Amino acid sequence: MGLEQQIQDGIKAAMIAKDKVKLEALRAVKSEILLAKTAAGGAAKELADSDVVKLIQKLVKQHYESADLYKQNNRQDLADNELAEAKHMEGFLPKQLSAEELEAELKKIIAAVGATKISDLGKVMGTATKQLAGKAEGSAIVQAVKKLLSQL
Repeated sequence: MGLEQQIQDGIKAAMIAKDKVKLEALRAVKSEILLAKTAAGGAAKELADSDVVKLIQKLVKQHYESADLYKQNNRQDLADNELAEAKHMEGFLPKQLSAEELEAELKKIIAAVGATKISDLGKVMGTATKQLAGKAEGSAIVQAVKKLLSQL
């Protein structure tokens, strides 16, 4: 079953359970999927699961940023709602790599690419972002690659 279908099933389950926060979160994801499908000229095209993961990651990041803004403006009630929706969305994302797992994967990529100095960052990042898409955040990948390349 594809990720899009899992989200649709989650919407149905949230409706039955009368879970308003989960329902709103999944409807937001479904809306983004529909917008992405029809963005290029109106014909609805199918999205790969990797594209859906990218959409969900973008939404989760937006929710966390909104929650931070709400906290800064002393609106904890709205921040809590944003965080709750983000948690429901994260349930559809693949498991994130730990720092140790990320470093191990990056060492393999560095060896495969043949990187030997910090100026090889671009070569490593190109491969790493493709292989680790959805498994780690881009900023974490960049920091780990810089650290590993500086140690060579």
